[in-house]
Amino acid sequence: MTATDRLTPDELRRLFLFESLDDAQLAHLAEHGRVERCAAGTPVYTEGDPATCFYVLLSGTIALRRRIRGDDVEVSRTDQPGVYGGATQAYIGDKIDQIYMNGLHAITDCELFTLPADIIGDAVRTWFPMAMHLLEGLFFGMRASQTIVGERERLLALGSLSAGLTHELNNPAAAAVRATSTLRDRVAKMRHKLALIADGRLDGSRLHDLVELQEAAVKSAASAPPLSALAASDAEDVLADWLDEHDIAGSWEAAPTLVAGGIDTEWLEKVEAAVGEENLASAVGWITYTIDTEMLMGEIDDAVTRISGLVAAAKQYSQLDRSPHQTVDVHDLLDATLAMMQAKIPPGVRTVKEYDRTVPKVPAYAAELNQVWTNLIDNAVGAMGEQGTLTLRTSCDDGDMVAVEVGDTGPGVPPEIRPRIFEPFFTTKPVGEGTGLGLDISYRIVVNKHHGDIRVRSEPGDTRFTVLLPLHPGDQP
Repeated sequence: MTATDRLTPDELRRLFLFESLDDAQLAHLAEHGRVERCAAGTPVYTEGDPATCFYVLLSGTIALRRRIRGDDVEVSRTDQPGVYGGATQAYIGDKIDQIYMNGLHAITDCELFTLPADIIGDAVRTWFPMAMHLLEGLFFGMRASQTIVGERERLLALGSLSAGLTHELNNPAAAAVRATSTLRDRVAKMRHKLALIADGRLDGSRLHDLVELQEAAVKSAASAPPLSALAASDAEDVLADWLDEHDIAGSWEAAPTLVAGGIDTEWLEKVEAAVGEENLASAVGWITYTIDTEMLMGEIDDAVTRISGLVAAAKQYSQLDRSPHQTVDVHDLLDATLAMMQAKIPPGVRTVKEYDRTVPKVPAYAAELNQVWTNLIDNAVGAMGEQGTLTLRTSCDDGDMVAVEVGDTGPGVPPEIRPRIFEPFFTTKPVGEGTGLGLDISYRIVVNKHHGDIRVRSEPGDTRFTVLLPLHPGDQP
């Protein structure tokens, strides 16, 4: 950056920031200020450096950037003369660390009017003492408020999702524990039945036939089609009668297991032919425990698979093991968010997925997009209450944008408040139930960080929030 000439008081008066100052004040700023030129592609100042200067744009295009998790994210871009940045908090003095809170970069060749931080800070304190006190109170009050409310918003979201995940994990874990306990009992009984069968009363060929029937029973249990309650009851009655006719005790207990494993009376007659009438009871008991054991192992497998899926969803949702910025499939993110929020969705709310699987992957901050889906889904579910339809839809918009739509069948957003829904701290929820930051955070993540857009269309019974994400964010203004 190179310093050149100064501005005259009349030239300063043309900038909206200084238009109300008197001649003496303008002359004071003109005396201490300089016009500086900055070449395209170079920084005017860098975030985190000591805030030594206050800058006002005279010509050219500049971009304001913030460093978020190690990445420089463009917050805004403008060519409006008179916009300012730099040491904007110099009026507070040494009550805070005077560093640049963001970075300013020249997109094109720029001219800027530059003032030393102490000059602009002294001017604000001296020329506008009451305004300075109001600004100071507003600054510290808003900073404290946003810190507290923002942290609470994140903690509430984390607590809610953690509680939901714990609940979802507990169900399959408890099922696995129950199945394991029952399995241990069944294996013990199988050993007992096997001892009765193999005590020397069965010759080798008959024992071989029984083992083959056992293997067939295992395959039958794995492939048996589910029956309706009525069909299962009828089949159990038939099997129980057959078992009673053959003087096999506990028929009422064995019949449901055998039917669930696809066993019928014709199959049991094969067992009788293989082992003989004298060993039939022990053989049927052994086959029953074999099927029961196989079904229990299936339950354990299902439970462990469910736990593994939930852990994978939590990993996908948090993105803790991945780089902040990456190319992602929005469907994976939506599914992970749904898995994490499943416990919060009432049984009466139906979830419909209308995914366009041809949608390309997008470059994005995945963990932060998950926060957007969380906020939108939570709002949709809250609007519907206990009944309704939650719709997640994806599509391509104009070829260079990916559209993700979250819809609900709630009462809708009233037209009179629609323009305010993205304002920070604005909420329609009762006091204590909402912070009013969910949509504000979502807007900043989508628009400021991803250079996309977020839109809402609402009428009673059909509200849709559409998030547009660019496929090439570097090309977006």
